[in-house]
Amino acid sequence: MAIFASLPGLLFSSLPSTPPPNKPNTSSTPPPPPIPIPKYPPPKKSPKTPPKPLKSPKTPSNPAFKTFHRRTKYYKPVSDGVISSDGDRSVVVGESGVSYLLPGAPFEFQFSYSETPKVKPLAIREPAFLPFAPPTMPRPWTGKAPLQRSKKKIPLFDSFNPPPPGTKGVTHVEMPGPFPLGKFPKEGKSRGEILGEPLRRAEIKMLVKPHLSNNRQVNLGRDGLTHNMLELVHSHWKRRPVCKVRCRGVPTLDMDNVCRHLEEKTGGKIIHRVGGIVYLFRGRNYNYNTRPQYPVMLWKPAAPVYPKLIQEAPEGLTKAEADEFRMKGKKLLPICKLAKNGVYISLVKDVRNAFEGSPLVKIDCKGMHASDYKKLGAKLKELVPCVLLSFDDEQILMWRGHGWKSIYSEACSTTIPTNSGITDDLDNSGNDRCKLDANTVNSSPKMMSLWKRALESSKALLLDEINLGPDALLKKVEEFEGMSQAMEHSYPALILTSEDGNGDARAEYEDGPDVEEYGEDDIYSDDDDDDDDNEYHLSDSYDEVDSSVPLGSLPVDHIAEQLGWE
Repeated sequence: MAIFASLPGLLFSSLPSTPPPNKPNTSSTPPPPPIPIPKYPPPKKSPKTPPKPLKSPKTPSNPAFKTFHRRTKYYKPVSDGVISSDGDRSVVVGESGVSYLLPGAPFEFQFSYSETPKVKPLAIREPAFLPFAPPTMPRPWTGKAPLQRSKKKIPLFDSFNPPPPGTKGVTHVEMPGPFPLGKFPKEGKSRGEILGEPLRRAEIKMLVKPHLSNNRQVNLGRDGLTHNMLELVHSHWKRRPVCKVRCRGVPTLDMDNVCRHLEEKTGGKIIHRVGGIVYLFRGRNYNYNTRPQYPVMLWKPAAPVYPKLIQEAPEGLTKAEADEFRMKGKKLLPICKLAKNGVYISLVKDVRNAFEGSPLVKIDCKGMHASDYKKLGAKLKELVPCVLLSFDDEQILMWRGHGWKSIYSEACSTTIPTNSGITDDLDNSGNDRCKLDANTVNSSPKMMSLWKRALESSKALLLDEINLGPDALLKKVEEFEGMSQAMEHSYPALILTSEDGNGDARAEYEDGPDVEEYGEDDIYSDDDDDDDDNEYHLSDSYDEVDSSVPLGSLPVDHIAEQLGWE
């Protein structure tokens, strides 16, 4: 220690009593950012209110300008009668649903004439207002003066006064007709006067043939015959005398209803109909200039609220029975699968035939719009008729009801042994007198008429006993075969005698029956097409004598017997 103390430059002769504090390691912490992140206070709500808009002069507000969406909860119960009126223009609720009454209109206007349910609506989903333009609408101020009227006079041509051939800037207007030789068009006011005389078959063929391969047509979809289609049909009649209407979807289930409304509302005549395509004739004396002009609907009104189609306990059933039917319907196979925008003309007949074998019927509607198969169910409920049970899984499940009656109830039942019956435990829901036995099968009237004709002509044999053995049945068949062959090759003979007493026998048989021809359409019948070529006249030189030849014997045998007596 003495050596260290004697060294020069030694600052401390001894170690410090307390060591200095350790400095923190600054290399582990990240360096501070060059610009600190500012911290803004939360925005405060300004107490200032927005400036009020300038007051405009009060104008009567029309409820049509309010935007009521279909998803709104607007619900207003309605009853029969006028629910809204604006002078002579009113909105009426009746048996045909919501209709619009305008002054001078020939009938009450509706959005759809053929697809309106036959049930009174319960409520409406929007305020009751007319979907037509108001009778007087002033021009709104746009900052400019209105344009002056054009000095150019546009000639108006109608069917009775067509433009001369070769006129430039004038489209073709179809002249009235066709007319028989020597007859000319005449002004008509009523529907019968405009239609004129019924068309002949040749005229119908001449009018329909150009439209068979032409796509100039009016398409009628799920909404049926709408109000704006009336003006569209008249625009087709301006160029051609026949308008082709192509129907697809729900309206094709009841084509008779569509055709009836087409004729009533347009005033035309249906001259040809194939499937869902209808050809509508305007009439011989039709004039486009004097046609009935209807106002056009500016928008589609919201559909009103109708009673529910599916009820928990339908007519004549308790809730437990209805649930049991729905559970059994899940295992039931559908009778058909409907395509979207198809033609369903034979669907009512198919459902009625299916009810002959089962009290429950199901139709597969997968891929169709929900509103479509619900409308189909509502129509089937009225046309079949039946009771709707469910629309689950895009399928229509129907029950035939307690008051169901077989369409073959008037036909005689033929007893045929069967191993398995058609019906099951669900037959308790049917009518007691319409229940089918396990050994009884109902035949259609057409089939029964064929059986009767075969029995009368000895081409069929009715067995009194059905429990015959193979040998006895074979014996019956051999006996009937010999008798049927004799009957097939025999015919009654005409025995003709002369005045001298000499026996003279002649047999006469005519193969050509006296057939009377009928036209395709009884309405458009042609009296000039009567044919007398099919009339058969017997010769006056011979007198017909009733023959007493027994059935099953040949005429030669009877003639030989007569000669033997002489």
